[in-house]
Formats: sequence, C-alpha cells, structure tokens
Amino acid sequence: MELITRPRGIPLQEVEGTPDYCNEHVFRRNTLPPRSYYIPPETSLSLNGRWDFHYASTPAEAPEIGTGGNWASITVPGHWQLQGHGIPHYTNVQYPIPVCPPYVPTENPTGTYRRLFEIPRGRGWTPDSQLRLRFDGVDSAYHVWVNGVLLGYAQGSRNPSEFDVTPYIHGDQANEVLVRVYQWSDGSYIEDQDQWWLSGIFRDVHLISFPAKTRIEDWFLRTDLDSNYENGCLEATIDVKATTVATVKVTVKELPENGGQEMSGAEGSLSKDGKLELSVPVKNPKKWTAETPHLYRVEISLSSDCGMIQTVHQNFGFRKVELKKGLICVNGKPIRIRGVNRHDHHARHGRAVPLHFIEEDLLLMKRHNINALRCSHYPSHPGLFSMADKLGLWVIDEADLECHGFYDAVARPQDIPEEMDYEERKKRTFPQAAKYTSDNPSWRAAYVDRMVQMVQRDKNHPSIIIWSLGNEAFYGQNHKAMYDYAKDVDPGRLVHYEGDAHASSADMYSYMYPTVDRLIELAKTEGVREDGSFEKPVVLCEYAHAMGNGPGGLQDYEDVFRSIPRLQGGFIWEWANHGLWKDAKDGKAYYAYGGDFGDVPNDGTFVMDGLLNSAHQPTPGLLELKKVIQPIVCCVSGDYLAVANLHDFADLRNVKATWTLAKFGDSHRTMASGTLELPPVAPGASADVELPFKVSSVRTDKETQLTVTFCTRDDTPWANAGHEVAWFQHLITNTKPGCVVSASPSRATSELTPLSCKQSGTTIVVEGKDFSITFDSARGFLTSWSRRAGTILLLEADPKTGAAIIPSFWRPPTDNDMRVSLPYWKRFGVNALTSQLRSMTVNAKSANGEQCGVEVVAETFLSPPVLSWGWLATTTYLVSNAGALTISVNLKPTGFMPKHVPRIGLNLRLGRHCHQRQPEVKWHGLGPGESYPDKCSAQRIGIWGPYPVREIQTPYDVPQENGNHMETRWVKVTVPNDASNVAGGLQISAGEPFHFQVSHHSTATIEAAAHPCDLVEEQQATLLRLDARVAGVGTAACGPGVREDKLVKVEEMKFSFMLEAVDF
Repeated sequence: MELITRPRGIPLQEVEGTPDYCNEHVFRRNTLPPRSYYIPPETSLSLNGRWDFHYASTPAEAPEIGTGGNWASITVPGHWQLQGHGIPHYTNVQYPIPVCPPYVPTENPTGTYRRLFEIPRGRGWTPDSQLRLRFDGVDSAYHVWVNGVLLGYAQGSRNPSEFDVTPYIHGDQANEVLVRVYQWSDGSYIEDQDQWWLSGIFRDVHLISFPAKTRIEDWFLRTDLDSNYENGCLEATIDVKATTVATVKVTVKELPENGGQEMSGAEGSLSKDGKLELSVPVKNPKKWTAETPHLYRVEISLSSDCGMIQTVHQNFGFRKVELKKGLICVNGKPIRIRGVNRHDHHARHGRAVPLHFIEEDLLLMKRHNINALRCSHYPSHPGLFSMADKLGLWVIDEADLECHGFYDAVARPQDIPEEMDYEERKKRTFPQAAKYTSDNPSWRAAYVDRMVQMVQRDKNHPSIIIWSLGNEAFYGQNHKAMYDYAKDVDPGRLVHYEGDAHASSADMYSYMYPTVDRLIELAKTEGVREDGSFEKPVVLCEYAHAMGNGPGGLQDYEDVFRSIPRLQGGFIWEWANHGLWKDAKDGKAYYAYGGDFGDVPNDGTFVMDGLLNSAHQPTPGLLELKKVIQPIVCCVSGDYLAVANLHDFADLRNVKATWTLAKFGDSHRTMASGTLELPPVAPGASADVELPFKVSSVRTDKETQLTVTFCTRDDTPWANAGHEVAWFQHLITNTKPGCVVSASPSRATSELTPLSCKQSGTTIVVEGKDFSITFDSARGFLTSWSRRAGTILLLEADPKTGAAIIPSFWRPPTDNDMRVSLPYWKRFGVNALTSQLRSMTVNAKSANGEQCGVEVVAETFLSPPVLSWGWLATTTYLVSNAGALTISVNLKPTGFMPKHVPRIGLNLRLGRHCHQRQPEVKWHGLGPGESYPDKCSAQRIGIWGPYPVREIQTPYDVPQENGNHMETRWVKVTVPNDASNVAGGLQISAGEPFHFQVSHHSTATIEAAAHPCDLVEEQQATLLRLDARVAGVGTAACGPGVREDKLVKVEEMKFSFMLEAVDF
C-alpha cells in the first residue's frame, strides 16, 4: 500500500518568541503571488455562510487546534462585533490602543473560525487540480490551518491573500479549515482610517480549482492610442505556468450585448513558466471614458496539443491616461473631476457590504452628476471596479494605508492646540510622526506590499486612472518606494498622495479643505515657473466636508474649478454616514456613532459626515451637489437660451430639453410649456437656442419664472429615459412680495367694525369682530391670538418665555457650528438672552377720520446674563380692523457685542388647535427642500405644499438645525378640514423675501437630542420661525466656515411681517 505523506505546516511564529502579528517584517507567510481579481464561475466554491466561531479576549485563550471549546455560530462575510462578540469602536485620528509599534495590547480579542467543506465533483475539479483558498478581506491579521496543518499567515485587512492548499486536502472526504483572526496587529498602526474598528472575515472566501500543470496565472492588459488618439493597441502580458508547449490566444470582441463581434487578436507560444507579451492592434476602437464607458471583452485562451486547457474573460476599455501640459488628460483631453470619497460601509454589516448595495451607491452617484470616486482609504470590494467600468466613473484606487494617529502621539505631549495654524502644526509634528513607520526603513517592505496587492488585484480596470499611496500617513522614504513600484509596474497610470506636499513622488498636487482663496493662491504659485507654466495639476482629494446640515459653499469651489483649468476638481468628503444600527435596551433604536457602544476613546459624531444618511438615502447635501456640478448650464440672453455643455467627451444628443413659463401669486399657473429644439452641442461647446416666446412680450402683474429642464432622451446603464440631469430658472417678471399677494379671503368694508382695547391689570386685549389679541403690559409681549370667542387659538404663549411672538437670534447648532461658531456664540450668551421692558404704548390708528386699527409699541432690551451687550428692540404691533397683524421690529445693538449671530427674526408659538389637527404648510419661495444662504442652489422658486409639518423637516442622523426655507414670498400654516369641514390657520407675508422654519420640536429639545429617537414633540404646539436673516452653514466641522458675506452681522436693522388669519 502506498503511503501518502502530508507536508508539515509552518511554525506559529516566523521569528521564535515574537508573534507574527507583532513583527512588521512578517505580513505574508506561504501566500501565493498576488494576481488580478478573477473567480472562475465553474471551478470555484464559495465558503461564505455559517461558520463555527470561538471568541477569546487574547490569543493565548484561543482554542488549541484539534481541541474542543465553547463554539458559537457566525456569518461570513461579517464582523464579530456586529454579531454579539465585543463592541464596535470608532476613532477618527487617535489610536484606540497604546502607541508602541509594532507591539499590540495583550488583551487582543481573537476570533477563531471553523468550517467543513468537501471538494466538488465535476469538470475542473480533477484530482490533479491546484486548489487555492482565497480570502478577500480579513481584519486585521490571521493564521490559517487546513486539516490541522498550519499553512500560512497574512495581514493587510483590505487586501486579498491566496494559499495553495492542494497538498493538505482530502479529496474524498470532508476537510476542515480553521482561521484564527487577531483584532490587533502591527498592521493596525497603518490601518487607522477614520472608520469603525471592526474585526473578522468580512469579505468573500473561496476555494478555487485551477489546472495543475499548465495554466494562466495572471494577465495585465494595457492600451495605447496613436498620436491622434484614434487607433488603439492592446498590450497584453500573460503570466503562464507551462510544463509543455502551450499556445496563448488573446482576442478582442464586442460585449455579447453589443453583438459579440470579433475585433482583432494575436497569439503566441511558450514551453515553460514565463510571461508572454502580445500586441493586439484595433482600428479606431470606441474609447472608454467616464462619460462614454464603452467596454470590449478580452478573451484569453490557453491550449496545447491535447486541446483547450483554460479560458478567461476580462471586460476592458481603450483609454490612455497621461499628463499633458501639466493637466490630467484621458485620450488627449483634460478632464474635470466631480468626485466623492467612499468607504465600504453598511449600517448593519459594517464593511461586509453586499454587492447590490455597492451597485446602488454607484447608481446614485451617476444620477447625481458625480463622475469620480476615490476609494477611501483602501481598495474597495473588488466587485466595485467592474461596476465603475460599466457605469463610467473615474477612480482613484487607494492603498490600504493610514497612520494618522501618530499625530496625536506627537502633538498631545506638546499641548499643540487644534486652533494653531495647520501649516505650523505640520512643521512641529509631521517629521516626528513619520519616523514611526512612513520614514522608517524597517517598515519599507510592509508599505510596498500594500501597493503591490492593490495594483496587482485591480490593474485591469479602465475606470482606475490613478493609484494613491494611501492617506494621512505623513511622508517618508517608504512612500517613495511605493511610488517607484507603481511607476515601474504600471507607468500608464498616474500616482496621487496628498501627504507629499510638494509632489516629489506624486503626479499632482493634492490638498484637503483649503479655503477658496488659498486654493486660488496654490494654483497660481505651487510648482509654477516664472513664465507661468507648470508640470502638474491641482486636485482636492477632500473638500466640502459633508457633515450634518451641509456642505455650504459648494458653488464657490465650482466657480474656481470652472475658471482655473489647472484646478481639475476634487472629491467631497464623504459619500455616506457610517452609523451602525443599534437596538438599545431602553427600547430605542437608532444609527449609532462613536461612544454609543461604550467605546473609549472615541470621536463621537465625526463618523456621520456623508452626503447620504446611514441608510444610504440622499441628504439635502447630495441634492445641492448634483445641482452645483450639473454638466449643462445656461442663461437667458435676449430671446435666446445660451446652453453650455460642460462634459469632456459626451455631446448632448441624448438630452431632451423642456421648458415651462409659469406665474405665481396665491397659486401656480402654467402660462405655456413645450420642448426646445436642442442641437447636439459638442463637449466643451455652447449654442444659442431660440426661445419659443419673446421675453419682452411677457406681460403679467404676477411673478413669472422660466424653468428649463434637461433630461436623458433614452435609457442609460445608470438611469431610465427622462432622468433629470440639469435644470435652470430665470425670473421673467417680478412683483414686490408680501401684501401685493394675498391668499386670504377679502372682506367687504361693511364687515369691518372698530376695534376695542381693554386693559385689566397687566393684560391688554384688542378685540375685533371675531378675534382677540392679548398683550402682557408688564413684559411687552403679545401672548395670544384667538378667534371665535376664544374657541380657536392661533397663537399662544410659550411656557418658557411667556410670549407668543418674540425676537430671536438663536437656533439649534449644526455639526459645522460645533468647533468654532457655537463656542463663540455661547461666549456672548446669544443662546441665553433675556428681555427687559423699557416702555410700552397703545394707540388707536385712524385713516380718513375713521379708526383703522390699534398700534401697540413695546421697547425691550434683549441681553444675556453676565455680559454688557444687547439689542434695543422696538417692536410695533399694528392690529387692523380686518384682523391682520403687522409686526415691525427695529433692532439696535449696543455694548461689547459679537460680530455675528445665527439668525435674526421672530419665534412664534402656534396655538394647540393647529397642532391637534396635524398642521400643513404651503408657501411661495424656494423649495421643496431646505435652503440656506450658501446651500440653496438645489431649490427652485415655486408654490410648494401643502405638506405636513413633519415632512418638511430633514431627519439628520444627528439632530441639529434643519428645515429653513429661503426667498419666501408668503407661507401658510393651516389645519386640514375636519369632520365638520372646518379648516384654517395663519398666512404670513412680508415686504421682502424672508426665511421660515416650522417644527414640532423646540430648540432646546433638538440641542439635547443625541439621536432622532430622542426628539420629543412640544406638547400641543407648532413652533414657527420667521427670519429676516439666516446664516449659511459652511463646512467648519472640518474645513472653511461660512463665507463672510453669508454671516448674519450684528448691526442695526429693521424688518416686518404681516400675519393674517385664514378662515376656519
């Protein structure tokens, strides 16, 4: 009987006495060379699913191989912290462990995974096959045993590893694979990427069968275009293992859905292991770009005298990436980047993101005019890139590398304040921080390995035009080594790294969060010669931090991108919030952030900074971005519409333009509409399109707006026909807002009766035919407004202030206020103003010898405790015989005052009658979504509603200021008909466009709420804000604050509003 000798395994430690996970020189043991991502559909076995699982607090307590233990069950792919073992932990910069690389804590949670599998029977699974065990992502380091034999070790959480398990497999019986995963490893120090620390096998696991003796090991496809960027050549490097004469054939075909026509081919032979270089010329292929993502199918077949051995397919596109005249060019043309940063994240699965979820992300990007994606800050799920190839996105693929936490290790002992100038902080800390790993030769091989793994896995995707050396890892000799590897292996792509401030080993200057003014200065000076020429462009790898209610100021960046060609665009930070769904013990459920799991230290809500909420639904920030970066812009010039196509490669053949001319008063009326004959405007070109009406001939006493929309004519891979790509509004005629337009019923003069004014103690009551308005003469407040003998309460006193209407300057803070503005405002007590009555008068008003109203004038001083500044407020209430209330406010600031405040306006508390019947809001102004002075491009002028109050709030994952509406001409807050057909409420107008916000939540409630489930509605009340001025939102959570002219300055000012009852 023949004895089969199984190979012995490797020792548990490569260096005796030092765990592999505490040795920066050990990051791969017994792994196969990296290769292009390809899972053969017929000869692969998915090992995803349920595995046995053992959790230990330290590696020493992990079960011995072949012994028992306390085993549970766990899902792969997945993270153990999201399946009942340990807790998620969020930090942005700081390390959650002591900083002493390469060592990690003794308390190093260890998860041991175990499952059985059998070798499939059938074609491709022959006894002489080579069998590979492939892990596409394990956080953070792991040893692998098969049938009790330790066969390898790997780390690099977002990089794959393959092991040849052929010698260890039992072909005719069940096999056991066991994986011991360590939460912390020396690799954790260079995986400090602003996200949750989550552990385990979080990407796919496969058993793969390949031909044993002669096979295709790997392939690298590149394309070149001639000097006219017309004809192309596919350059293919095929890595073959051969034990006999083998022939490799490379064929370029159209995709099956495009007919499958063969375009060209080439073949060659070899008789031993090696690389075969083949050139396949293709006459005038359709070029791949993010706007025109035409793909071909490359078929690579391997055969011998015995027949066909192996065939693989790779979708591929013809495109050429290069720097020309200092600009990033594709196929000879400079490109404009309209990008976002994207992490792999799912609210329930962490980084174990399902493919359909990734696809929906990319579809949303395309539908919102985003054309570029930066994988932050590691290579994304390998399935993402095929989707990007098909849909059309420029991609920066980034190495799994960040060690930002060394900054805190250096800065905190020096007590370097965050308020210090950033460039000065860099000088004091970055060189020292880089010495830990980035500029430490002991870590060189570990750094280069991360570049090798990314490039080799993803090298065949046309969407990837730039490699990135990582993120926020300072700069050192190891980055230079990474750059050299990328350029040596793949000179056809550019290389990015923001940490290389002077682009010494990067092909572009890259910056994060500069102000617009600094960005302009950098474009004019950095790397610019005396004659004004330059060799490298400028991109923003991160800008417009999209945290909470933001980002503000997008249009400012867009304006400079369009005006300075060297500024080739940037990537918004970031795509989506990273909230993790949590069902709390108190019955509440919410999307959790740092600290919600008892994780210490943590960086709180900083993980909630996306254009999508944690459920990956668009926030107002994404809608704003879509409008600002829309690739078609236009303006009215005489009787023509000047249309500019901002695409780099696509004309407007697939765009349909429609127009509407509408006038607005107390209702919307379409005057005319139709389709514009839009020419196929070439990319980068403009055309004048004649309007179907004479602009000067439009005559109306109402506000009239022209709205033009641009939609897809036919289906695309990312949207159905009719998808709106861009839109434009132009004011044709204007009327003064406010009293000219009134939606309330008119009253005949005969119905009007003189007002009565009575005072009892400190109460003043002004009464008309069917209404009563009450004032507090001790405090100078209007305290109530009722109708029908008090049975209907329109306004009522706020329990805290005692006023139904009061001047106000405060609102809940936004995330962008927290770092700078909120402490500033609170230092001046803007949130704690008190009211002192200085005087109050009541006078009858007359016209033509007859009484027409009553005027109440209250002079109050609004000021905070402790401080000596305030507003002298003169508030005039004019009550007309018809029952209208006009409120005029004159504000004069005095003392040592702040320079700016969040808002200036009035707070109103609507009566409980409105609240009990679910009030609705209708208005003429910007809508339907929220708008702020630096975040309003996405909203259109129209008449909106009626909407329930709750529906015009923005439910941010972290409660904060929301729901402001600008450019309002009038707003009505009413209750719908009840069983007795009774309806009514208030209408507000003003002499100038104004802001309003309406909510059932008080400012204090929103400020105190950690999560939406903490928001408790005010008891039987609806709260209305009417503002003359509201501040912008900016991006100061991480970036520039509100532009100076978008702040609300503390200065003397006047404003007024008219309130009218809408009949019940």
